[in-house]
Amino acid sequence: MSVLRQQNEIQAEASAIPLLPLQSTLQETARRARARRTGWVWTGRALVIVVVIGGWQWFTAVGWVDKFFYGRPSDIWNSLVTLFTEGTAFGTIWANLWVTVQEALYGFLVGTFAGVIIGILLGSNRYLSDVLNPYIKILNSIPRIVLGSIFIVAFGLGILPKILLAAVLVFFAVFFNAYQGVREVDQNLVANVRVLGASPLQIARHVTIPSAMTWIIASLHTAFGFAIIGALVAEVLGAQKGIGLLISQAQGHFDPNTVFACMVIIAVVTLGAEYLITLLEKVVLKWRPPSRYEAQAI
Repeated sequence: MSVLRQQNEIQAEASAIPLLPLQSTLQETARRARARRTGWVWTGRALVIVVVIGGWQWFTAVGWVDKFFYGRPSDIWNSLVTLFTEGTAFGTIWANLWVTVQEALYGFLVGTFAGVIIGILLGSNRYLSDVLNPYIKILNSIPRIVLGSIFIVAFGLGILPKILLAAVLVFFAVFFNAYQGVREVDQNLVANVRVLGASPLQIARHVTIPSAMTWIIASLHTAFGFAIIGALVAEVLGAQKGIGLLISQAQGHFDPNTVFACMVIIAVVTLGAEYLITLLEKVVLKWRPPSRYEAQAI
């Protein structure tokens, strides 16, 4: 009996220990681990930039890489300064950048809307999918640069052909993800909801679209990059303003530094768009439980 009494007393004392300090300690340890990992990640990123840019500059300085063909970081920086201070033959760099961003943004929105709607429609309707599947594959196989030429011949050098080409590239990136996302929806869940009396519209709104949203949002991370590519390719083929036109002109003058400078500008714009899409993903998919990678980071 004395042994049992001692065990009960030990358990009572253990239960009396407050858990709050322990929890706060664990949270503080996790916070420090996340901060330490974030620091190492940014250190690695900075190291990559230093190695790439520093090595590039050094290789051109010693003559291992010909700066006439490949440029060099210091001259690229000078080209950036010139673009933003003196402008270009086609107006200020801001005016040209705004034209390209407009084309990419409108193409992104049009291509995303069409890709989501058609992807969900064909993914939900097997008959339509079987009928239109070969035609979608044929359209997807057409080289994009050919479509760009057709759009420019048909619609001129304005903004419309650039939007159309950007929308085509975005459409297929979003469509296939939306289509596959709908196909991956749990059919038992759909059957149960249908038994409860849900209409096709209610099933699409409350089951199909939320289930496929992870696939759709994932495609947006690459879709805006495709929109930028479509706008630039169309501008290279023929334009009155835009970053693609500046790249084409710099190519014609054998000026790789300006080409790389324009690429830097586009990279900054694309990274900004990627950041905004990540914020959108957190808002739209806040109901989703964290993945294994995300749970490990918490």
